[in-house]
Amino acid sequence: MASPVYHRVLLKISGEALAGDVGRGLDFDVIGQVAQVIQKCVNAGVQVGVVVGGGNFWRGVKDGGDRMERTRADHMGMLATTINALAVADVLEQHGVPVRVQTAIEIKSIAEPYIRSRAIRHLEKGRVVIFGCGTGNPFFSTDTAAVLRAAEINADVILLAKNIDGVYSADPRKDPKAVKYDHITYEEVLAQHLEVMDSTATSLSMDNHIPVMLFALKDPENIYRVVMGEKIGTLIKEVK
Repeated sequence: MASPVYHRVLLKISGEALAGDVGRGLDFDVIGQVAQVIQKCVNAGVQVGVVVGGGNFWRGVKDGGDRMERTRADHMGMLATTINALAVADVLEQHGVPVRVQTAIEIKSIAEPYIRSRAIRHLEKGRVVIFGCGTGNPFFSTDTAAVLRAAEINADVILLAKNIDGVYSADPRKDPKAVKYDHITYEEVLAQHLEVMDSTATSLSMDNHIPVMLFALKDPENIYRVVMGEKIGTLIKEVK
């Protein structure tokens, strides 16, 4: 039987992906499929941390725009990520997966406060840890939060599950000549202004030497395939 190529992973799931085809709110069929695959990863001995976005409910910059003070709009986005974290946690528990939710902003009644050593202890015990509220600070994306948590828990790789199947030279929805990359460096992503993660997240990943695997969540089984070493999506690292 094949063994996982990664021991500890940080899975980043966008809020939009959790909404399915509807684009807003929660699609529990999608979340259920994701939970089943995470369960397979845990059963294979992989330690899984998860960061969820909140765009299916609220995006600070996009939805707040110039109608709200940016800090408050971002705080609303952090609360949106917590809604998603609780939903994913509940579905995981329904599948028999032990899980803990930790938030960067204290919400003691519903989640643990984020404590690095406690998060690592949960992972070592086979529990999935879901990190909510982003970094806990405005002006930082949940992609940046994913890289930060990955660095803190010493993850082997960041699994970036999005609505696109890899990194392209241009937006494939607008440019039919866009080329998909199998491998690309952080420097190339930054130099070409490719929309993988925001520049802060990309730079933080580069500075901490954490590879990023970007792939489509449309087929949640891709999560397990990547963990087992299949070549799916695009690998972003220091050298090709």
